[in-house]
Amino acid sequence: MLDILRRIVQEVSSATDISDALKVVVARIREAMRTEVCSVYLYDPESQRYVLMATEGLKQEAVGRVSLSPSQGLVGLVGSREEPINVDNAPEHPKFYFLSETGEDPFLSFLGVPIIHHKRLMGVMVVQQRDSRQFDQSEEAFLVTMSAQLAGVIAHAEATGNILEIPPSAEKKKKRTRFAGAPGSPGVGLGQAFVISPAADLSGVVDKPADSIEEEIERFEEALEAARREIRILGKKLSSELNPEEMALFDVYLNMLDDQALGAEVRARIVDGNWAQGALRQVVMQYVGHFQMMEDVYLRERATDIIDLGTRILAHLQGHDAAPEYEFPQDTILVSEELTPAMLGEVPADKLRGLVSVKGSSNSHVAILARAMGIPTVMGVVDVPYAQLHGLELIVDGYRGHIYSSPTDELREQYQSIYDEEQALQEDLEGLRNMPAETTDGHRIPLWVNTGLITDAVRSLERGAEGVGLYRTEVPFMMKDRFPSEVEQQQIYRQQLETFAPNPVTMRTLDVGGDKALTYFPINEANPFLGWRGIRVTLDHPEIFLLQVRAMIKASDGLNNLRIMLPMITSVGEVDDALHLVYRAHAEVLEEGYEVDMPQVGVMIEVPAAVYQIRELGSRVDFLSVGSNDLTQYLLAVDRNNPRVADLYQAFHPAVLSALKMIADTAREIGCPASVCGELAGNPLGAVLLMAMGYDMLSMNATNLPKVKSVLRGVSHAWAEELLQEVMKLESAQVIASTLQLSLEQAGFARIIGPVRT
Repeated sequence: MLDILRRIVQEVSSATDISDALKVVVARIREAMRTEVCSVYLYDPESQRYVLMATEGLKQEAVGRVSLSPSQGLVGLVGSREEPINVDNAPEHPKFYFLSETGEDPFLSFLGVPIIHHKRLMGVMVVQQRDSRQFDQSEEAFLVTMSAQLAGVIAHAEATGNILEIPPSAEKKKKRTRFAGAPGSPGVGLGQAFVISPAADLSGVVDKPADSIEEEIERFEEALEAARREIRILGKKLSSELNPEEMALFDVYLNMLDDQALGAEVRARIVDGNWAQGALRQVVMQYVGHFQMMEDVYLRERATDIIDLGTRILAHLQGHDAAPEYEFPQDTILVSEELTPAMLGEVPADKLRGLVSVKGSSNSHVAILARAMGIPTVMGVVDVPYAQLHGLELIVDGYRGHIYSSPTDELREQYQSIYDEEQALQEDLEGLRNMPAETTDGHRIPLWVNTGLITDAVRSLERGAEGVGLYRTEVPFMMKDRFPSEVEQQQIYRQQLETFAPNPVTMRTLDVGGDKALTYFPINEANPFLGWRGIRVTLDHPEIFLLQVRAMIKASDGLNNLRIMLPMITSVGEVDDALHLVYRAHAEVLEEGYEVDMPQVGVMIEVPAAVYQIRELGSRVDFLSVGSNDLTQYLLAVDRNNPRVADLYQAFHPAVLSALKMIADTAREIGCPASVCGELAGNPLGAVLLMAMGYDMLSMNATNLPKVKSVLRGVSHAWAEELLQEVMKLESAQVIASTLQLSLEQAGFARIIGPVRT
């Protein structure tokens, strides 16, 4: 059966269209199962009926003409139950419905299985036989397996417009298809799909002895320099769209291509005897493997950047002198298996309407740049037949993470109105930049931003940010082949502090360990999520901690806007040990002649243990900051980046809201300022609740800051407190989210909060 299944799948895959594919399926299944009838009924959402679309064994004139309602017959029963129905005498079954047009009256045995793709019922596959017998378990399993394969074929056909009409008509109607991914950058984009592919494939490179080591090194040097030129050109193309902080990404790319980084390692492999292409593949895949093991999603996504650079070098090694010149349509939706920032630079900014990537997440560099440029983006659309989308009309919904191919006129008009509303909204929000986030009854709450080396807080000062609630210091450590020196760290931190001065900048101490190990500081563990990470690593290596804290404090000389935050705290002992080292570092800096104030020190509340020690922790530090993303994951035991359980990650889960309120209440009792620096703070629905709970500050992606500010300025604190009391009584995350959505819509903020992700 496995061999037969493989052959059928291969033949179906090579079919020219869906009609041919269905004919192949029914013919080959009837033959393989040695039965007399095989038929496929597809469900038509418009007529809400199952239509016979292919058969071997029934009358061919019935194809496309015979249909059943969802409540009719055994076919309807299979669909409603969404499970196989296997009976040995169909006419005696109470749900049997006789279709005289098909000529099925001689057949007694019936086996039907649902055709389902991503929870969507697409149809029913049926086999029938004259004899009265039940099909055995292996036959049932075979048909279930075949229906799963057919579901993917039908879904792909829908995506590319290559789909049967149900029912057939003289004039073919356009049939739109939706594919789900992850929101990468909010907004909607309408345009024409343009599929772009890498110029070379690293995975296909084999190892081969070098004929001449000198010649291979020379070839590699030329390719490396060509790749550098390419990155500089692409960076220049984007320079007018991005501020210096985002443009630093291309400096990171060039640093990776530096003679002392990737280049040096490849040369070493060539000297060992491998030819240039093989040496390049070995080094790149080693880097990629390292990054892909990391728990931190932002850092794990750097593997894509390494592959992109390696591919560009390989293209030059293989004789491609430059990136191909493309003719992009005026309304380009750029599509690729794995989009990279360099690909983004290929498209003129005035032509780019949206981005779609089969791989990647919202932490991909390309998603971060897309948010910086305001380009609607959907990442991780795993089931889309992307190569076949070229030239098709697409809609990108960056709010929900959906894309639509070949949209109907009604759907296009709906999204066009959303797009027009967005443009008007952006103009309105510009006027809020210099206004405080203050409610109608006078409650004031500062709005800060989260940043990294390549900041996700795009044009944060321009959008009215009042400080930095989280600066990820680990990123510079990832870009080197050794620990950065104190002077190097001081220069990096100084840039951040100067950019936001006199506003405060909260720097999180080095948060590595577990599966977020450095190449020069490897850590291998069976369960890295609960392993040696964060403060646990730096307390075990005080020399690393002291050097970093000294660099931070020196960088704040003359500015005094530094705040230090300790990650992954689970006990007061860790805080006491860390504070001892911070005070020691400050004393050492003073001894060196610097006149720097002792910075405020706080802890991140991101594990359940810390939630129950707020009183003890808050009495030792200057502030508390809730990392709502990690806290939610730990409370619900859900990895939100695992697609199998991602839908269980619920920011409005009653347990999460209870923990957040407990933290805020206890912090207020002991007089310790508390803030939130996770995604919940940047969600207008979440921001209203957090303000009502009593948090003193919210830190978020700066893209969301104007919307959050607009909502907070449009409600009263008393109204928010009443809403909080209402939702805290609810028991379902979905009901809580819907209640918040409805309340804010009724308060006049429908255009601000946009479509809810479902």
